[in-house]
Amino acid sequence: MKFFARIRSRKKSGSRLFRYGWKLTLLGLIAAGGLGVLIFYGVWAETFDLKKVGEMPERNTVFDVDGKIYSRLAGANRLKVSLSEVSPLFIDALLVREDTRFYQHGGIDWRGILRALARDVLTLSAKEGASSLTQQLARNSLPLGGRTLSRKFLEAMVALRIEREFTKQQILELYINRIYFGAGCYGVETASQAYFGKNASKLNLSEAALLAGLIRSPNRFSPLKNPSGAAAQRDAVLKRMVDLKKISRAQAEPAKLAKINTHPKRIMQIQENYAMDAVQRDLNLLLTQDQIDNGGLFIYTTLDPEVQNAAQSALETQLTKIEHQSNFNHPIKANYRVPENGEPDSAMPYLEGALVAIDNGSGGIRALVGGRDYSQSKFNRALAPANRQVGSAFKPFVYTVAFSHGLLPGAAISDSPIQPGEIDGAGNWSPANSDGTYGGIEPCSYGLIQSRNTMSVRVGQFAGLDAVQQIATTLNLSQNIPRGPAIYIGSFETNLRDLSAAYAVFPNAGVRKQSYIIERIDDQEHHPIYRAAHISAPALDPSAAWMTSQLMEEVLTRGTAASARALGFKLPAAGKTGTTNDYKDAWFVGYTSTVTCGVWVGFDQPVTIIPRGYGAALALPVWMQVMNKAAQRYPPQPLQPTVPIQRAMVCALSNHLATTGCQGAGTAYEIDLPADKIPATACEIHGGDQMLANGMRDFGQKAASFPGKLINSFRKFFGRR
Repeated sequence: MKFFARIRSRKKSGSRLFRYGWKLTLLGLIAAGGLGVLIFYGVWAETFDLKKVGEMPERNTVFDVDGKIYSRLAGANRLKVSLSEVSPLFIDALLVREDTRFYQHGGIDWRGILRALARDVLTLSAKEGASSLTQQLARNSLPLGGRTLSRKFLEAMVALRIEREFTKQQILELYINRIYFGAGCYGVETASQAYFGKNASKLNLSEAALLAGLIRSPNRFSPLKNPSGAAAQRDAVLKRMVDLKKISRAQAEPAKLAKINTHPKRIMQIQENYAMDAVQRDLNLLLTQDQIDNGGLFIYTTLDPEVQNAAQSALETQLTKIEHQSNFNHPIKANYRVPENGEPDSAMPYLEGALVAIDNGSGGIRALVGGRDYSQSKFNRALAPANRQVGSAFKPFVYTVAFSHGLLPGAAISDSPIQPGEIDGAGNWSPANSDGTYGGIEPCSYGLIQSRNTMSVRVGQFAGLDAVQQIATTLNLSQNIPRGPAIYIGSFETNLRDLSAAYAVFPNAGVRKQSYIIERIDDQEHHPIYRAAHISAPALDPSAAWMTSQLMEEVLTRGTAASARALGFKLPAAGKTGTTNDYKDAWFVGYTSTVTCGVWVGFDQPVTIIPRGYGAALALPVWMQVMNKAAQRYPPQPLQPTVPIQRAMVCALSNHLATTGCQGAGTAYEIDLPADKIPATACEIHGGDQMLANGMRDFGQKAASFPGKLINSFRKFFGRR
């Protein structure tokens, strides 16, 4: 019996050993598996660049010419602050709400995470819960994946790395600047300003608790949309603060009773307009894409909001007025509908326009409008590369070149039709005057003041094709100026910004100043990383530029833009109208001593705007409104010569000093000229009939038709001057 008892005892003992061994093996496997999981996720966590934790895209802040915030570009709507710039009440509320053991754990609140894991296993789900601030920072900073159990393991391992790399204060500061608070606001400073109109340093207890209560569900409990829900979350935070003895009940009760009364301060969003498009374009040229995308830049521009707003308003008002004229036979903007597919038309069917205003002193762009509605068309007509014919607006440069070569404003020029073979390289080309009429001999100045095509072509012939082509290139009007006499009347394409910048040469004594819109860029630490170069270079003969400028003043008093004075425009200014073939483009570009402004009106697909739609009728009214507004900010002075001026009597035919023979022939006239433009020799034409005939031929007019017409024309013209 004892024998069998011993056998039974041994069997029981072996069974127990087997059971113990199995359990030990299972525990070993579990431990090994757990260690393997830790190693796997630990290695995975090491692959993330923790520099990304501190990289928080902010919107690049754009300032106007006065240093005031104008707009923002790119990045998240975030205003970063240091921990010392945040109310301690918010810090306490945040920790009570999200991580009460923040200063005790090393990145993971193990008790909390175990509770969350148990709950997830039991419910077969992956609900959020028990994540420390460090873990939340990890998942909001790095691409850790979706809301899965695997993500939680990875998040925990990354959190441990963050705790090794950063101090608790650094982690807390990164968190409060990164976290989302709803309504498009990232970071506590942005949220504080958006919801309460104050800096985060000035948050009271009720406001601090409310913001802390938003973090778990910012959109659902936004005080702007759900004040009662926001109040409930605030009260829950306040109760927790009392429970953990962060505040007393006496402090909590008034905070709970405080009415949810938001006083949102408008956080400047991205302005969707053509001026900001121009800023973005230049930014893309000046900085790398990484610099732009990282955000936090301070971009100081030359834009003046008052002039900019006036420009946008004036353009829309004038174009709407044109659309309601009885002779306007095109679609109007008010009837336009965006296509059903949501894709805007590549070219707008309605009348468009553009405007650029430039500060003469610096070249800084004060206003830029590239169309009527940026939301409907992103095509920036002020900057579009060389896409519209400049027309008569180019003529002042042709006259300036001619004046620099010795032609004088009173020189006799024929307004008759161009004859075959008369103009070098023109063949049978014979451009008409815009009004279809022709005259006889007129002073050269008349050709510019009244924008006569035939006279301007003859002036271009005097200036020389090579010289005119070169000046157009020098002024950056186009990189591909066609070679041919048609350029004398602007038969080539440019854009409004370049044309306006070219006109600024006249009030700047022939000096071309590069136009620009970004004055300075500072990095996140307010260190300058770019400053405008303020490039300038001589472009036109200053004396010749002054002579042309004088004539463009007369354009506004008795020339093609004389309607400006009739409409009450009284500023000392000069400018030139421009109209292309078949009235497809209408221009006016002009300047005061302080500001140059260009206006274009037309269709994206060129068609006749209205019959006889001259620049004076369509573009000039916009220019006048904007220049009047600009004058309030940049008061103009009378346009003054920058070179010594002397009075001389010259012969209209020879462009030399007049003699008694010139006076007898009626070709002598007195004029104030730059000292270096006064002829050095006396007229020789009136020394004989052959010389007279040669002189007449040089100006494209037969000698026989000259004397009577010339005398009468000059007496009439200079008498009224």
